[in-house]
Amino acid sequence: MYKNISEKDTERLHKLKENIEQARDSFLGYPVSKDFNYAELSSFLQYPINNLGDPFEDGTYKVQTHEMEKEVVAFFAKLFRAQPTDYWGYITNGGSESNLYGLYLARELYPKGMVYYSESTHYSVRKNIHLLNIPSIIIRSQENGEIDYEDFENTVRMNRHKPAIVLTTFGTTMKEAKDDVFKIKGILKNLAIQDHYIHCDAALSGTYGAFMEPRIPFDFKDGADSISISGHKFIGSPIPSGVIITKRSNRDRIAKGISYIGSLDTTITGSRNGHSPLFLWYALKKLGVDGLRARYQKSLETAVYCENRLKEIGVNAWRNPNAITVVLPKTALEVKQKWQLATEGNVAHVICMPNVTKAQIDEFIYDMSQASTIEEEEFELDF
Repeated sequence: MYKNISEKDTERLHKLKENIEQARDSFLGYPVSKDFNYAELSSFLQYPINNLGDPFEDGTYKVQTHEMEKEVVAFFAKLFRAQPTDYWGYITNGGSESNLYGLYLARELYPKGMVYYSESTHYSVRKNIHLLNIPSIIIRSQENGEIDYEDFENTVRMNRHKPAIVLTTFGTTMKEAKDDVFKIKGILKNLAIQDHYIHCDAALSGTYGAFMEPRIPFDFKDGADSISISGHKFIGSPIPSGVIITKRSNRDRIAKGISYIGSLDTTITGSRNGHSPLFLWYALKKLGVDGLRARYQKSLETAVYCENRLKEIGVNAWRNPNAITVVLPKTALEVKQKWQLATEGNVAHVICMPNVTKAQIDEFIYDMSQASTIEEEEFELDF
């Protein structure tokens, strides 16, 4: 029997909501969209939706959203130019699980393989490589965050006797740099390494990669064997989620039947959140390809505006081609805390997600200019 929650705990919930709302309204440093509205789906929260097993197999548990999940997978498979008869995927808990699946699949295909990834790769990759116990080599990054192709080629050449498992990134964490999958594929071909697997971590940029001009190679036609994106980043969701798309022919080589659930064991987790596929399906139905493209163009316009405004006040800001991330030197502490700016070493960034407005950028620019003035005044007084 449930009892009523105490007055004290009710107050705690109200305070938590206030804090979350305030934090939501003032961050520019993290790739999370907040302009979503899933009110129409709120009634589904009263159901124990669990997407057990493989979404493409019919299991015995029916409180699930497998049909929606399959449609989301099909949408991204088409966007990533996968073979219409040879794709598979599922909705994960986020980018880390998606990367883990890509590496897991590669390891099962090539147990004696060597993983190559750049120093700008997301931190989850090192953890996943450790969990899977695969040998790996870190490749240098260029100044803009992109993988150093010369270092990659030289390193792989020294290990030509081993299958190559390459983790490319399409939108690095700090600088939104994008590794060229076609160029990576060409290097492997020139070295005559037939046994290879390329997983593309496209957590943020993959959702709008097809709309970039000029296009940067990253998808299946360019040479990728699997691609992962995040659902809660560019699209937006109240629950973190990810999507992994791979080749069905590769997945079939590792699938195992589980009689208990009447389905195949092809995913990382057994029980899977069934609400996230519903959210993503709903968002994609409302947006479509044209909506995603317009969403990207809006973000790109805001990023150009942000970069130019920063330069106007003397800040050395820059962007990678097609990026919605504006890179700048690390800021004063009060600016970093107010706008929740991710900082690594001497670099910070502003990510112009679709919900970021020019008015917000103007306020940020004002804070940046004031912080600089305060620091100069303090220096003069001390001197």
